[in-house]
Amino acid sequence: MKKVTMEAIVGIFVVFGLLCVGYMTVKLGKVDFLSDDSYPLTAKFTSVSGLRIGSPVNILGIDVGRVEKITMDQENQKAVVKIKVRKDIKIYDDAIASIKTEGLIGDKYLSIEPGGGGDILKPAGVITDTQAAVDIESLISKYAFGDVKKDNKKAQETNP
Repeated sequence: MKKVTMEAIVGIFVVFGLLCVGYMTVKLGKVDFLSDDSYPLTAKFTSVSGLRIGSPVNILGIDVGRVEKITMDQENQKAVVKIKVRKDIKIYDDAIASIKTEGLIGDKYLSIEPGGGGDILKPAGVITDTQAAVDIESLISKYAFGDVKKDNKKAQETNP
C-alpha cells in the first residue's frame, strides 16, 4: 500500500513537471495555440537580404511582432514579407517599413515608422513605403579595396 502511494506521488510530480516544461516552451518560444493577439500585414521590398522568418518587427525600438512568411511576387519582381503585429499597435497607411541590422554585423530585423497622417491599416493591409537593407558587406569591401573613390569620380563626371 505504501509503495502504491509513493508511486502515485512521484507520477503526479512527473506529470506536473512535464506540464510546466511544456508551458515554458510555448511561452519562451512565443508560440500561440489558444489565442491570437496579433493581426497580419504585408510589405513589399526590392531586397530582403538577411531577413528570416521569425525575425522581430520593431516600432520605435520596441518588439511588436514577427516576420511570418517571405515570398516573391513574380509579376512585380518584389519580395513580399508577411508580418504579424500585436493588436494593440496601430499602424497607419503612410508607415515606412525598412530592414535594419542589429549592430555592425548582427541579425536583420524589420523596423516600422508607424506614420500618423493617414488611415489606420486594417488586417491584411499593405505597407507601400519600404526601404531595402543596406548591404554593409559591399560598402566595407568598396572602402577596403578603394572602389569608393572610383564610384565618386564616376558620379562627379556624370553630374558636373
